[in-house]
Amino acid sequence: MEDVLDVVHRAYDPLRPQVCVDETSKQLLDHVRAPIPASPGVPARVDDEYSRCGTANIFMAVEPLTGRVMTQATERRTSVDFAKFLRWLSDDQYPAAEQIVLVMDNLSTHSLAAFYEAFEPAEARRLAQRFELHFTPKHGSWLNVAEIQLSVLSRQALDQRIASLPQLRTVLRAWHAQHDKVVVRWRFKTKEARIKLLHLYPEIEDAAAGGARRGRTPARSALTASLT
Repeated sequence: MEDVLDVVHRAYDPLRPQVCVDETSKQLLDHVRAPIPASPGVPARVDDEYSRCGTANIFMAVEPLTGRVMTQATERRTSVDFAKFLRWLSDDQYPAAEQIVLVMDNLSTHSLAAFYEAFEPAEARRLAQRFELHFTPKHGSWLNVAEIQLSVLSRQALDQRIASLPQLRTVLRAWHAQHDKVVVRWRFKTKEARIKLLHLYPEIEDAAAGGARRGRTPARSALTASLT
């Protein structure tokens, strides 16, 4: 957690952009009966029955300091798909960057080894050197801005029946065209984390005090003092 908090508070550097990455699945559904569009005085009507058309995956990358959002829709989210998405970020979205600072969760596919599953060794090594990886802790995915942005996307664009991967990509393009860049101003810092999330830190045995535990009481006292 502290590692990610230190990253998000770094100053903006176009040569070392900070990018958060996450993905989500979208169930593809089609109408069994064509919806009836709205008409004067009559709302649109949609039949409850639908047919399942499989699932698709959406990769999302967010640059918190600029508000830039990038998405790709794929059939699957394997290690190879992930590696290809990162190469797209590296070579198409940030070709001038010296290195991309990447924040993501600990999903099994989120590994530099994915490059070696997708590309020849020389290309895999080139790409691996293009990224500096930082992982959110278990149950700490709230530190990943991309997860928050995926929630926004879901509410604004994905809450509808989408029948195919091409249709999903069309929806994503339309969302991007209307989506305003929102810069993230992260206020939560490591200093506050050590107080507010004190229960997550291990207690340390103080051998000099005969095995008495320390760590929690002083921090709580410091918090009380700061408030008073």
